[in-house]
Amino acid sequence: MRKKIWQLAILLPCVAIAQNRAIVLKVGTAYDGKGKTIRNTTIVVEGSKILRIGGAAPAGAITYDLTALTVSPGWIDTHTHIGYHFGDDGRNAGRGETPAKATLRAVDNAVATLDAGFTTIQSPGQASDKDLREAVARGIIPGPRILTSLQPLTENSGPPDQLRQLVRQRKEQGADLIKLFASASIREGGAQTMTDAQLQAACGEAKAQGLRTIVHAHSAESAKAATLAGCTSIEHGAYITDDVFALMEERGTYYDPNIGLVLQNYLENKPKFLGSGNYNEEGFAFMEKGVAIVRDTFKKALTHKKLKIVYGTDAVAGAHGRNFEEFIVRVRDGGEDPMAALESATSISAESLNLGDQIGSLAPGMQADIVGFDGNPLQDVNAARRAVFVMKGGKIYENRQPGH
Repeated sequence: MRKKIWQLAILLPCVAIAQNRAIVLKVGTAYDGKGKTIRNTTIVVEGSKILRIGGAAPAGAITYDLTALTVSPGWIDTHTHIGYHFGDDGRNAGRGETPAKATLRAVDNAVATLDAGFTTIQSPGQASDKDLREAVARGIIPGPRILTSLQPLTENSGPPDQLRQLVRQRKEQGADLIKLFASASIREGGAQTMTDAQLQAACGEAKAQGLRTIVHAHSAESAKAATLAGCTSIEHGAYITDDVFALMEERGTYYDPNIGLVLQNYLENKPKFLGSGNYNEEGFAFMEKGVAIVRDTFKKALTHKKLKIVYGTDAVAGAHGRNFEEFIVRVRDGGEDPMAALESATSISAESLNLGDQIGSLAPGMQADIVGFDGNPLQDVNAARRAVFVMKGGKIYENRQPGH
């Protein structure tokens, strides 16, 4: 059973004290996040970073034996809505709940996500994400490293000049990236909503401000327009065609397919969503068909060998802490090579966040974000559900090894 927040809080002071000494992780099988397998060695952690792989243990180091586990870099979810939750009434977002209760639900989500082996997430976005991001960064609550767009921009945010101003405003407010809605939802057919000029203005200004842009775009037309506008990543893309995938390959645009968790979670929790917002019977009927649609589009994407596919789940209420389901579905149902899926969840996603020199791989100088699985996810996809050792930035947040 996952640790409760209060249990983790009790452990944290001990973890912080331990950081005055080096940590040595003995590993039998480890994947470095870039396609290489490392066997029968040690990972030496000093402070928040990996000091070296292999070599003698520093004097006074604390040693953890992970040889029974499969080790990888901490996984990254490039698209998860960390604040989305079910309330005390069991309904999406909860009715009439206090801001404090909503915040505590987001903390629940953060703990569950970290426990699952996800040490970095990108949340696009809510204004409240900023406070959670900063609380985790200060170390007062456990959770993954958080990047957020704050509130997204849509076709109704204004003409091009106003969009440029809003991009600058988001940066001043502390956004790590810009989130754009360029199409309708899959439940509504996914047609393009933002104009080409709006996309060019928003993505162009974001680039000028040093910000990345991720774009909700289901249709081929909206994905093409966002790619031509120089946006960083296309999210969802249920109806993207081969010619648009080829364009994305050429332009270096990232693709975030979200095939393994979001629609399945909606369908599993239908009574909790039905009747809120645009969640109606027609939409759920379409989502049932959508599971196969997005899977088949993902298979098409895999034929474009130079396409950079990142790992996002679009986790909403009910899905947090189950972010690993995306990996399982991509490999089991989508036919993705397991090592490629692991690289997507680690180094490729890190690169898409402009953090490839800090996270996403096991190498000297990288942040010590390290996960151990009970089993080998590359041999048995279900092992992705069993993260039993979680270290983030050199601090151990979970150690539930079998037999311990």
